[in-house]
Amino acid sequence: MLREILAITGKPGLYKLVSRGNNMLIVESLLDGKRMPTYARDKIVALSDVSMFTDADDVSLSEVLTSAGKKEGLKAVAFDPKKATNAELQTWFDQVLPNWDRDRVYPSDIRKLIQWYNILVNAGITDFTIEEEAAEEEKA
Repeated sequence: MLREILAITGKPGLYKLVSRGNNMLIVESLLDGKRMPTYARDKIVALSDVSMFTDADDVSLSEVLTSAGKKEGLKAVAFDPKKATNAELQTWFDQVLPNWDRDRVYPSDIRKLIQWYNILVNAGITDFTIEEEAAEEEKA
């Protein structure tokens, strides 16, 4: 599911890929449902391509979101990440990803993760697996 969910630099929230056109993508906002075109000049990143730094290897965002979903019971995070202190954010993230790299993951990254998680949960998206992973699990 995360392959179709996009983050666009300079635009708030997350977007779902609806269609592809000539030199553009049609996306739908998960916040308000409005559709709009995005062009090649926009920096677009699929959530399936995002990862978080840990002390060992990088961990895909799908694993981090799945862990956050288990911790929160697939409900939105109870506190407001914009008003939370750095210590509160780090304490929460310690429970989600215990071996995160404290030198390379900043409080702003944790805030963004919580915002994205809340947007996905509020939009009814609770399956955080990447399609390739889901296909492999079905085969096994």
